[in-house]
Amino acid sequence: MQEVQDNISSPTPGLRERKRAETHARIQSEGIRLFVEKGFEATTLDEVATAADVSRRTLLNYFGSKEEIVFSAKAEIPQMIADAVAARPANESLLDMVENALLDLAQRHQTEQVRAITVLIGATPSLQAGDQAKYERIERLLAQTLAARKGLPEDDVSCRIVAGAAVNILKLSTAEWLKHPDQSPELFGRDGFGALRRIP
Repeated sequence: MQEVQDNISSPTPGLRERKRAETHARIQSEGIRLFVEKGFEATTLDEVATAADVSRRTLLNYFGSKEEIVFSAKAEIPQMIADAVAARPANESLLDMVENALLDLAQRHQTEQVRAITVLIGATPSLQAGDQAKYERIERLLAQTLAARKGLPEDDVSCRIVAGAAVNILKLSTAEWLKHPDQSPELFGRDGFGALRRIP
């Protein structure tokens, strides 16, 4: 009886949930593809809906705007960074902890899609404000995660300073990667943290 109750209380995703997830992923994928191929401003929501084989009304049930489609593809990045920091040894220095976490992510997530979305955002002024908001979320969550990993108060000044510096290095590294796509983003990250450590 207990086993039956456990199965009822924690069901696996049903057909409806799976279909919703598939539709969400299809709209996102087709939207990104069209934005990259045609340009963000030149692509309409109707075109995205047609490519994803859904109605405009259905699309709007998942995404309220074209901007939401783009940023949904990067929505997990702040938590990914926080999780990578949380997995670092607690005896590392704050700077080593965040550098090693970011470089590890750079090694594992330098896909063509990531670069295409980054290029798209950089070339589209209407997307840049939303991208800045993403960096602000990263900085806030990063500072909190560093503090938790070190057993420090959530608003610890050292953690906030390291988080701010790391986010600026992340921005600079991304910009350099876009200029030199044949190079690994990890290289620019190492250069940035190295420059920070050499400041007299």
